[in-house]
Amino acid sequence: MNKDKVLIIDDEEHIVELIKYNLESNGFDTVEAYNGMDGIRLAKAEKPSLILLDLMLPIMDGLDVCKNLRRDEDTRSIPVIMLTAKSEEIDKILGLELGADDYITKPFSVRELVARIKAVLRRSGSESEETSTYSFADVLIDYDKHQVTKNNEKVELTLKEYELLEILIRNKGKVLKRDMLLDKIWGYEYVGETRTVDVHIRHLRQKLEDDDRNPVYIETVRGIGYRFNDPQS
Repeated sequence: MNKDKVLIIDDEEHIVELIKYNLESNGFDTVEAYNGMDGIRLAKAEKPSLILLDLMLPIMDGLDVCKNLRRDEDTRSIPVIMLTAKSEEIDKILGLELGADDYITKPFSVRELVARIKAVLRRSGSESEETSTYSFADVLIDYDKHQVTKNNEKVELTLKEYELLEILIRNKGKVLKRDMLLDKIWGYEYVGETRTVDVHIRHLRQKLEDDDRNPVYIETVRGIGYRFNDPQS
């Protein structure tokens, strides 16, 4: 059985060695880069299962690296967990808006980091038990392929965006609270970070709704959360 490979992009050698040691102790293969440009090059060459990406990097910072990864056909579907010493909300939101799948602030527990990596890989590699599709308007979701198309053209969704869309659709007509969505999709307590859900909902609307300012399908239930509606069903 092949091991999952994690690309660590961080300019602090002691942090890289700490992460590398603990990941390899937990059965992962690792590859390392110490600046943003090398990170992008290795992501394309190595095709890792997941990328740990530091925000503060030389040559090209983590936000620009994430942006480049998401624009490239070869790397856009690789899950990304951002690492940073910064704790301000704006940094978290920027990382999520650019397509990061998770976010952890230094100093962090290595045990927690390993748990998050495993959770992201489990979700990104899992397949639906059902062989089925769902469609609304000109949007088609293929649960087996984890693929979404709109007007017969593939819609590029991050892992979290896809998972959020799927859980909304599978609970069609039900109001899902933000805290529940955080717990189910992020897989751990993300207390107080409900803006994370709002950011991903906004991205889904921009990609799937005909008019994201006046959404028809993904409805906001003020003060509670979100509900998926399909007027045609």
